[in-house]
Amino acid sequence: MSIELLRHGDTGQRSYRGQLDDALSELGWSQLRAAVEGRTWDTIVSSSLQRCAAFARELSQARGVPLRIDARLAEYHFGAWQGVPIERIAEEQGDVLARFWADPVNHPPPGAETFEAFSARLCSALDDIAAQEAGRRVLVVTHGGAIRLLRCRAEQRSYGDMAGIEVPHASLHPLPWPAAVSA
Repeated sequence: MSIELLRHGDTGQRSYRGQLDDALSELGWSQLRAAVEGRTWDTIVSSSLQRCAAFARELSQARGVPLRIDARLAEYHFGAWQGVPIERIAEEQGDVLARFWADPVNHPPPGAETFEAFSARLCSALDDIAAQEAGRRVLVVTHGGAIRLLRCRAEQRSYGDMAGIEVPHASLHPLPWPAAVSA
């Protein structure tokens, strides 16, 4: 089985978007179309948020590949920080932001989803994909935070490493799954 994670394209927004349901910008659409050019998969599974799902639907229809939408693949819920420019958070809550980047498990944003819940729903989704799509090439269209967490899990890295993992818009990330051990 082969799983590749694809981060959605640009939305034109510059803040922690989390579970806000932003549309892709024109740049985002072109980034994604370029990222998948010449690549093939047997099935596509996507986050339900439109910045992922709209492109996944287009790709599925264009390639004649089955598509499943899975809400468990949604981005981390950043609580009170969703939609707030990162510069403003840094200015007003710099110490809280630094603690979050260093140790997101023990220092989440105010009102945010717990990392235990985030990890549980993502890992459950990937476990189901692995069980249902055994022997197939699967494209999973999801979000930057989800990709970082899943890579930490699969690569046996601490979640504190998440901030150092580069996940540009429309980037592809092969993922060995199931993950060997918990992060």
